[in-house]
Amino acid sequence: MARFPTSERFVRWTTEHARGIDITLACAVALLSLVTAATAGVWAVIVSLGMSVPLAWRRSRPELSGMLIAGFAVLHVLVIGNTLLGCAIAVPISLYALAAYGARWSSFTGLGIALLGSIAAEFRYFGYDGISFSAQVFQAVGLMIFMLAVWAFGDLRRVRTKQLEGLTERARLLELERAQEAEIATISERSRIAREMHDIVAHSLTVVIAQADGGRYSAAKDPQAAVQALETIASTGRAALTDMRALLSVLREDRPRDFAVIPGAGDIDALLGDLRRSGLDVTASVTGEPRELSAGAGLTAYRIVQESLTNVLKHAGPGAHAGVEITWTDTELVLRIADDGRGGSAALVESSPGGQGLIGMSERARLHGGTITAGPQAGGGYAVHAVLPYERT
Repeated sequence: MARFPTSERFVRWTTEHARGIDITLACAVALLSLVTAATAGVWAVIVSLGMSVPLAWRRSRPELSGMLIAGFAVLHVLVIGNTLLGCAIAVPISLYALAAYGARWSSFTGLGIALLGSIAAEFRYFGYDGISFSAQVFQAVGLMIFMLAVWAFGDLRRVRTKQLEGLTERARLLELERAQEAEIATISERSRIAREMHDIVAHSLTVVIAQADGGRYSAAKDPQAAVQALETIASTGRAALTDMRALLSVLREDRPRDFAVIPGAGDIDALLGDLRRSGLDVTASVTGEPRELSAGAGLTAYRIVQESLTNVLKHAGPGAHAGVEITWTDTELVLRIADDGRGGSAALVESSPGGQGLIGMSERARLHGGTITAGPQAGGGYAVHAVLPYERT
């Protein structure tokens, strides 16, 4: 636990107990004043109470407190003869409160009244017989310096309070900024997980459905084909389950995150092999020397190919052929996935909410500085064209 200096702890304690301290101070000054005012008449008692009681709200309402004390101090000089009452101690206390807690206009007004009051008090109460005028002037200057010092200490307290308020506000804004950043990161993570789950589930279920349909039609004539279809369904389901577990591991804090199974551009060949076993007629061509991609960009390339071919399975119709062209240039990876089907995969454009289809692929590409376009081809079929730079600029 951090320990603050003694002065800082005292300031904190007085701030926390300000109301009680001010009331106690007002009562103490009132008692002191009444001791000297008891024999000086009714006006002395009134002035004493008028200068001491307002100290109870010197911090909560410094302007009102200061003006009341200043008014009764003037009455003290005009009415109470040559007797200096104990309530005069309220003047520097009120001046400090005005400088520390009051508005700037009240602070400077209080200082001016205090300086003028110092001169009046000097010639009213300290002009005893035998003192020279120069001595009185010297004493008046001393009182004025004292009042100015009290005001300066109060103004320093004001500056200190403003600094603490500024630091507190800055800490609050930083905390708010951290909370907003955490919320943005959470939303981004949810969006990423939603995209991954869509790609994994959509691809796996499409393969499973295709294999199940094929196995059902061929079971009567070729039982071995049905067995192979079931094996493909089982392996696809296990792979999807593994991918889902790896993806959802980021939501658990009691186990290390598993990133080892994240696919990349180098896994596209394996993806094509799985799809060929699922019954999709797909060919691939690679141009250029493969380059090193970041994990995120590699995953994006893999998901774009996977999403595009999954939609060929779903929409292109039976007997459709798909081609994947992978081009490695000096600055970017270019992907083109096209089919010669019936063009029904244009449904990609009408993606449902949640980052699916073309929208999801576009979000992935933009995240890594790339672009993606898709649409029906002139002679039939559908094509997806994606560009991913090696380095974001």
